[in-house]
Amino acid sequence: MLKKLHESGLKSEHCYMAGFASIGAAYLSWLISKNLEKAEIDRADRWGIFIGEWAPTFFAIGNGLALYEKR
Repeated sequence: MLKKLHESGLKSEHCYMAGFASIGAAYLSWLISKNLEKAEIDRADRWGIFIGEWAPTFFAIGNGLALYEKR
């Protein structure tokens, strides 16, 4: 899988940037949901957690690609 990702042009730096962007998106979605939706803060928390769970995946793929790029 890492070979295919690398051959398609994806680099570890791209995954790291996506990880940090998802952290920012998690905070932003929490803030927007908290302020704009009429639901309680529980829904805002769920949105933030849902998007925040993407970051470890992007960082893990980035680490895998970094190891692949060093070979």
